[in-house]
Order: sequence, then structure tokens, then C-alpha cells
Amino acid sequence: MSPPEPAPLQVVAFESRRASEIATLISRHGGVAIVAPSMREVPLADQHEALAFARELDGGAVDVVLLLTGVGTRALVAAVAPVLPRERLVAALGRVVLVARGPKPVAALRELGLAPALAVPEPNTWRELLCALDAHVPVAGRRVAVQEYGIANPELLDGLAARGASVLRVPVYRWALPEDLGPLRAAIARLTATDADVALFTSATQVEHLVRVAAEEGAADALRAGMARVVVGSVGPVCSEALRRAGIAVDVEPTHPKMGPLVAETLRAAPAILATRRAPLRLA
Repeated sequence: MSPPEPAPLQVVAFESRRASEIATLISRHGGVAIVAPSMREVPLADQHEALAFARELDGGAVDVVLLLTGVGTRALVAAVAPVLPRERLVAALGRVVLVARGPKPVAALRELGLAPALAVPEPNTWRELLCALDAHVPVAGRRVAVQEYGIANPELLDGLAARGASVLRVPVYRWALPEDLGPLRAAIARLTATDADVALFTSATQVEHLVRVAAEEGAADALRAGMARVVVGSVGPVCSEALRRAGIAVDVEPTHPKMGPLVAETLRAAPAILATRRAPLRLA
């Protein structure tokens, strides 16, 4: 008689905008997806910083524009439209040095008929961005606009200032908790009860929001204890740093900082990790 098939992995993911995509990937790799959206994008009510950027850009006062996300690049186009319509914006961007942090802002620029002078290599963190600028686009004495993505990146901003750049922050949206916290609270309950096998994170903000809601529920310590009994997959270095700051160890960081490799490599590694980690529980 052949041994019974192992139960499918119960996989918690905290993706919001791409929730259906990660659920499909998890299922494709043999897991059961438990998707608990942890964040939502909220456009800023007052876009005065984006409008100030548009006026400086149109007036020729900006030298370099750092585009950090595809969503943010598209949101910026909409935010500046009252003072800089699309055609004039494209013309103005075409006169400056465009730097894209990874493939998503490259794709957003392509939609405008533009291409970056510099695309930052994987894993696309602020460290790679600064190194790429040092090698190809010195910023000393230049006005550098930074399209932000929900939160400011102080390490990047400080690094630019230390290199002699005049920095212009351009936030266009912020991260907020989802309006319905039910799925996130249910995921916390599953993780604290070890009623899940894998937890997947695709951004540092997901970590921060998970910990915040757990603390509000009085379950911060229980969450950390529960996370030590599941396999934790982190999409890349920035996300991993946030997990470690929260006291959560990272088991898998994929070879490429993308959702597909994250799901595939974490679920491939999970059975062996769980066999070691949970063996004492079965023997008790």
C-alpha cells in the first residue's frame, strides 16, 4: 500500500492589488491560498507636492527624476494633469534624466512613449539605486525629484542629499489599512494557532500592517511565536529587513525579487523546513 499523499500546504499571503494573481500561483504550485489583503492605495487629498514638481519640471528646474513604482508613475501622470497635461508632461520628462527602479516603472514610461536613461538592477532596493546613480548618473549639484510609493524612503533621501543632490519629494499616494480587516484578523488567528504552513510577504508595508493589527488585537507576541512555526517567504531584501525588525525570521528569499519565484521557491522548500521545525511537536 502506498503512503498517503501529504496534505496540501496552507499558504497565507498578504497581497492586495494582486490578490487573485498570488492565489492562482499558490494553487498552481499545490498550495491552498488564504489571501488576507493588508493594505490599500489611497491617493493624497492634497496633491500640492506633485503639482509643485510639475511646475518645476515644466520650468526646467528638475534635472533627474527617480521613478520608484509603476503604480506611482501612472498616479503621478493623473495628479499633475491640472497644471501639466499629458502631452506637455511627456515633453518635459523627455528633457530630463529618467531613472527607473526596476521593470514596472519602465513599463509605465513605455506607455508614455518614454524610456529611462537608467534602469536599476535587481533587487531594486535603495542601495542598488544609489550605486547605479554613482556609476552612471552623478547627482551632485543637481535637482533630483523622487516619485515616492506610499511611504518615504529616508535611506534613499539621505543618500541623495549626502551626494550633493537637491532633493524634491513627490508623494502621490499613501498606504492605508484595508477597509475590511476581517480577513487580516482571521489570518492572524490562523498564524497564532499554527493553522497555516507558509506565510508570504511581497512588501515591507504588509509586514508593518500585519504587526500593527496584531498589536491592536493584543496578539503581537502570539503572532511572533506562531510565525516561528511556519515557513516565511519574503520577496526581497527590503521586505526581509522589515520582517527581521518585527522579530520574524525569514526562511526563503527568492533568487529574483518577484512574486512568481517567491511562491515557487518558498513552496518548494517548505516541506523540508516544516519536517524539521515541527518534528518535536509531533513527538511530544
